[in-house]
Amino acid sequence: MSQTGTRIVPGLDGAPESVDLVVVGLGVTGAGVALDAVARGLSVLAVDAHDLAFGTSRWSSKLVHGGLRYLANGQVGVAHESAVERGVLMEVTAPHLTRPMPYVVPFDSSVGRLMAGITRAGMWAGDGLRRGARTDHETLPRPRRLSTTETLQLAPALRRSGLRGSMMAWDGQLEDDARLVITLARTAASYGAHVRTRARVLSATGTRVELRDETVDGRGATRTVSARAVVNATGVWADTLAAEVSLRPSRGTHLVLRADSAPGLRAAVFCPVPGATNRFVMVLPQPDGTLYVGLTDEPADGQVPDVPQPTEPEIGFLLDVVSAAFARPLHRGDVVGAYAGLRPLLHAPDGSTADLSRRHAVLTGPTGLLTVVGGKLTTYRRMAEDAVDAAVAQAGLDAAPCRTAALPLLGAAPRRVLAELEEPARLVRRYGTDAALVLHSARTVSGLTDDELLAPIADGVPVTLAELLFGITHEGALDVDDLLDRRTRVGLVPADRRLAVPAAERALELCASSLS
Repeated sequence: MSQTGTRIVPGLDGAPESVDLVVVGLGVTGAGVALDAVARGLSVLAVDAHDLAFGTSRWSSKLVHGGLRYLANGQVGVAHESAVERGVLMEVTAPHLTRPMPYVVPFDSSVGRLMAGITRAGMWAGDGLRRGARTDHETLPRPRRLSTTETLQLAPALRRSGLRGSMMAWDGQLEDDARLVITLARTAASYGAHVRTRARVLSATGTRVELRDETVDGRGATRTVSARAVVNATGVWADTLAAEVSLRPSRGTHLVLRADSAPGLRAAVFCPVPGATNRFVMVLPQPDGTLYVGLTDEPADGQVPDVPQPTEPEIGFLLDVVSAAFARPLHRGDVVGAYAGLRPLLHAPDGSTADLSRRHAVLTGPTGLLTVVGGKLTTYRRMAEDAVDAAVAQAGLDAAPCRTAALPLLGAAPRRVLAELEEPARLVRRYGTDAALVLHSARTVSGLTDDELLAPIADGVPVTLAELLFGITHEGALDVDDLLDRRTRVGLVPADRRLAVPAAERALELCASSLS
């Protein structure tokens, strides 16, 4: 594997000592900043203490939201921005990693006529956001009212008693949130950015960072890198580098269920939370035979952990809401996995986070360190643009205008082109036109047949050995955790993860042998 700027590399060996811009944090925002900056012609070093998508960016609902919730809260600007960025992702930059997702809001006995009317009005307002963002109706069709029969065709597991139809609308769904981050990082590296994992920032100012190599071979070596500008994109950990940033994290918990817990779902279901007018629990079918159920919104006080944990009360709340809408009650035993993410919410002066909960800000510290914080996954590109604009202005950098709204990520192509690719559907969903590269690279590294490379790595685990090998050769995976918890998402179901460990170890051994 080449140790150059065109690859994602663990550790600091060969990293530059001086660049135009250092980006700290390789979640979706940091990876987006790295791509934006390098695409403008700047030299870039992007680092993370752990791995790509290690933090909040891998714990989302895997959706590309259009901003309807924010419109309901009166945040028109945030709603419009979300709808615009959803359209950019789905139609320009990442059609291979996104897909239209139909969803229904069932009108059962818990939903009165007034609430049903509000829901219908809200969905049509959401379609207004789509039109305002100029997203084609073929990408996201218009909402419509469904009869009870039509509703049950899409969601046969719903409780039939008292069901009087539903409203159906469309939003965007990601194949995988971590895969978006990894593809952003790969794309940034392909333009020449130096992308380094296992490189911890010990201190940072507006013009320098002190780094420590966290790899075993690096043995804790330190290095100081000078820069014209430094962007802190560490999300919920932003205040550890910038004391002037005040955050109030909130925790969002999701459950993972097998598809047979709510069989036959052909659309997502948004279950109304009893007593709330604008809150739902989502049941989101996944192409790998699982369902995600979420999410909660609870204050997360105290020290920020590397990996947040769901609480039993949150798990119980999600199960109770979904059980009220479905024919078969869900129990704790149906939960095969659970995960929680911390949202980096800005702390408002009056102590409220409601107004700022999905707005982002670029803040300048006393040393000139720039911190980008707030926002959400869907609007990462706009956050990155604003951060790089601020860096260019502050440091007087000679940079081209932002290009990322029209810059396809690696593997991107129009949906009609993707539909005609001959590679296996799973690889196309996760790598787009790079599916052929994934398979070719795996053949070269391993010498194995396609049958071996494309077979599921374990019973009930659809991940292939080809994907694991590509994670190592092209995506900077260093160990089993990187492969199973970030490059693929097997780790969301602990039982599946245990079955997959031998395949991950085999992939690492095959790559090590090919380099020796």
